[in-house]
Parts: sequence; structure tokens; C-alpha cells
Amino acid sequence: MRASNGSCHVVHVIDDDPALRDSLDFLLGSAGFAVRLFDSAEAFLHALPSIGGGCVITDVRMQGLDGLEVARRLGAGKHAIPVIVITGHGDVPLAVKAMKLGATDFIEKPFDGDVLIAAVRAAIEKDGQTHAADAMTEEMSARLATLSHRETEVLSGLMYGKTNKEIAREHGLSARTVEVYRAKLMAKMKADSVSELVRFAIKAGFAALEPEPPERL
Repeated sequence: MRASNGSCHVVHVIDDDPALRDSLDFLLGSAGFAVRLFDSAEAFLHALPSIGGGCVITDVRMQGLDGLEVARRLGAGKHAIPVIVITGHGDVPLAVKAMKLGATDFIEKPFDGDVLIAAVRAAIEKDGQTHAADAMTEEMSARLATLSHRETEVLSGLMYGKTNKEIAREHGLSARTVEVYRAKLMAKMKADSVSELVRFAIKAGFAALEPEPPERL
């Protein structure tokens, strides 16, 4: 565990991969953030009483306690620190579950450094004030309200990590038709990727409206 100097905004990085910790330390430090590194969720939670604010970046998959547990404990306790979870390819359902547990955002690996920095700045801003987040939620809800029934069904499938073919079979459609609906809903939600689409939908409250298939989450 190490803290770097320079900024009052502390980013608490939790990851059991030393290479990723070092990479995030350099990236965040270069952007002017103070950084505390933890090699496990247990180490972070042990230090939690002394942590005053900032934000948390945690890998969703770690040995021992994982990022889901970090999000759950922070969401259930008195430490309202924004949490950004890092997910691997194919872990969108886990990211959805993390955000239901209280995580603020998620970033899919391999991630763009600028995207991560922007997410951290947004999380720290949320830690200080909530008006911008409320406005974003209203905007996302308005976009969500423009979706057709079929587009909503496709979005629901994507939220649980289903492929176009799986969604097509579930609703008696062709894979090509699902692709068309997927393109339309991404345009309406102004999302550039499935990961961004999922983040927008969760912020609009969509995930809470859908049943959670136990076999996929």
C-alpha cells in the first residue's frame, strides 16, 4: 500500500495484480491524483475507518473478497465513497450486479486511459456534489423513455450479456433484426459501445426493472 503526494483527491486502487496496480498508479498520478494502492479488498476494508473520501477503483474479480463485496460493503455502510469497478471482457453481467450494489461506474478492460480518468473525475465530483449526477440521471431516463418495446427487450438481453443470436432465439426474431434494433437503441441512448449503453441504462434505473436471471448473474 502506498500513497503518492500532490492532490487532495485520493483514488484508492484495489487490485491483486501488481502490474495493473503500478499502471494505474502511474496513470492516475500523472493526472494529478493522490493514489493509495491496496493488494486486496481485505487490506482496503481494514484501512476504511481512516479513509475520508475520494473514490475507489477495484477489479471485480480478485482472490478472496472481490469487487462486488467492496461495492456491497461501501453501499451498506456509512462510507459513501464512489466505486468504479474494472471488469474483464464478458463480465458485463457482473458489472450490472456491482452497480446494483452501489458502484458508481464500470470500465471494461482493456480500458482507454482518458476514459478511466474521466470516470474518476466524475466520481470525485459526485463525491462532492450530486446535482450533476441528478441531471445525468434525468437525461438518461428521458432517452430510455424513447425506446420501443422491441428495443427495450434487446436492451434487457444485452444487460445480461446475451449475444444477438441468443436474444433473437428468445424473442423469435432473426439475428439481423436484433442487430437493427440494437443499432437503433444505441443511437437513441447516444452510446458508442455496449459497455457505455449498459452504464447509461443503469443510471436511468433500467436494471432495477428487469428480472435477474440467476443462471447468468
